[in-house]
Amino acid sequence: MKKLLHKDIPESIQKELEKLEIKELRPSQYKAIDAGLFSGKNLLVCTPTASGKTLVGELGILHCLEQAKKQKKNAKAIYVVPLRALANEKYKDFRKRHPNYKVTLTSGEMDNDDRYLSEYDIIITTSEKLDSLIRHHSPWLKDLRIVIIDEVHLLNDIGRGPTLEILITILRNQIKQLQVIALSATIGNAKELADWLDAKLVEDSWRPVRLDKGVFHEDTIYFEK
Repeated sequence: MKKLLHKDIPESIQKELEKLEIKELRPSQYKAIDAGLFSGKNLLVCTPTASGKTLVGELGILHCLEQAKKQKKNAKAIYVVPLRALANEKYKDFRKRHPNYKVTLTSGEMDNDDRYLSEYDIIITTSEKLDSLIRHHSPWLKDLRIVIIDEVHLLNDIGRGPTLEILITILRNQIKQLQVIALSATIGNAKELADWLDAKLVEDSWRPVRLDKGVFHEDTIYFEK
């Protein structure tokens, strides 16, 4: 066994990271672990694009499913995204990265075939579809133990915000042991949102590519010094 990337990473998760050939964690990922990622804490992760937020959600899902397996209990994870195109992307990525788990995608209108979701470990969906599943009382929802809310700043969106707010509220009220991990690159009121979610706030400014600001004028870019 290689040296742990963080003292609080469970052995099973360390093995998953080795399979993914991840040799070093990013700042937001270290901070998320310190904030209680592997102890069931709700988290609000606010860091720049491409800073590693998705992996925080993945690690939370893997830990949740592994713990349930050890305890011989049923458990499911849901990853919520705002758009179908993004849902398709996450679905393909998760299936490739986690072949030992049953991953599926559901979006669009509610239909009777949604009962098949009870057979899967990780469900990728949109907020509108999850709202539909909740309203139709899908029986497998009682086994939900962790939900990842990607682009959670859309709570402020006039179109999608109300639906997202309602489904988060319902899930938290109906499933007492649910872990919520919310992800966003831009939130103006991060502390207030973290308080509403009863979540630890994880913030970091690190990004893989430096961001420079400048003004383009007459075919020349003048960067700030």
